[in-house]
Amino acid sequence: MTELRVDLDALEANIDAVRGAVGAAELMLVVKDDAYGHGLGPVSRRAHDAGVRWFGAYDIETGSELRRALGPGIRIFVWMAASGEAMERAVAHDLDIGIGDAETLEAVAQAGARSGRAARVHLKIDTGLHRNGVRPEEWPQFVRRAREHEIAGRIEMIGVWSHIAEASDAEDDLARSAFDEAVHEASAAGLRPRLRHLSASAASLARPEFRYDLVRVGAFCFGIRPAGGPSEAELGIRPIAALQAPVTSVDGDRATVGIGRLDGLPSTLAGRVSVGTPAGPRSLLEVGADSTVENWPGAAPGDVVTIWGPGEQQEGSATDLAEAIGTIGEELAVRVSPLVPRSYVGE
Repeated sequence: MTELRVDLDALEANIDAVRGAVGAAELMLVVKDDAYGHGLGPVSRRAHDAGVRWFGAYDIETGSELRRALGPGIRIFVWMAASGEAMERAVAHDLDIGIGDAETLEAVAQAGARSGRAARVHLKIDTGLHRNGVRPEEWPQFVRRAREHEIAGRIEMIGVWSHIAEASDAEDDLARSAFDEAVHEASAAGLRPRLRHLSASAASLARPEFRYDLVRVGAFCFGIRPAGGPSEAELGIRPIAALQAPVTSVDGDRATVGIGRLDGLPSTLAGRVSVGTPAGPRSLLEVGADSTVENWPGAAPGDVVTIWGPGEQQEGSATDLAEAIGTIGEELAVRVSPLVPRSYVGE
């Protein structure tokens, strides 16, 4: 049976490596998309046991699930909501809410007013990526309105945040300048942001000046390096998951492997990458209802093939395979079907 094997000890080691690299900034572990396909429950519990106290959940549904699983005493940041009812659930579950437009600010304030409990908010400035943030020319009015809601007890101002493009150091430096100006303007409006967070995985490790108070790191904690960037060894991390599948039949030196597109494996990998076998790396010839591996004399049904992840046969990482088809490792990780069983080492 196809299986995604997740090493929770490796997860904790990566978390420790990231925390060591970012110094005084606190780590927010981003666990969107079912913890990048690794399994939200086991991953978040192990991270919590390892001392992580901030989680980035993306949406309110995931945030609420985390609150039920981990209980009080942790901070859960969400930044995507579709309705006023969802906002009320966010307040009820004591979530920190990222707000990137005036309409959402009003909806969150109304949810806080209806619940009688101030909603904890992080205000987002658009620093140039144009991903759900308030434009700089609209920011002064936005923060003044947020201050009105805070005085009325409808919201509690926690922080200012943004995303950056990480396209070039020059562009990111401009984004940082815009971010600093936004924090200054928020303070001038009477708000007192206690937390500033701007960087995700890559900038958190590579650009100390971008760390501020909190860093949002997802992929690196799962051992997924950036496409075209430093190696896992250079980053001090290692992949935590191995996607494995059994040989189902053999025809000469060609083995059919029980994994295919329905499990989330991109068909475009065919003929472009090697996978790990007991005989060493072999070319992945086809990806379909079943996939085939060629040039493998002696293969037998039941032999295990590692599509990607740590192993003993020079297997590639998810990013290695992703680079072969012009995408990123996160995409391959989250494509693995939820119907593929997950098993956990160190649980």
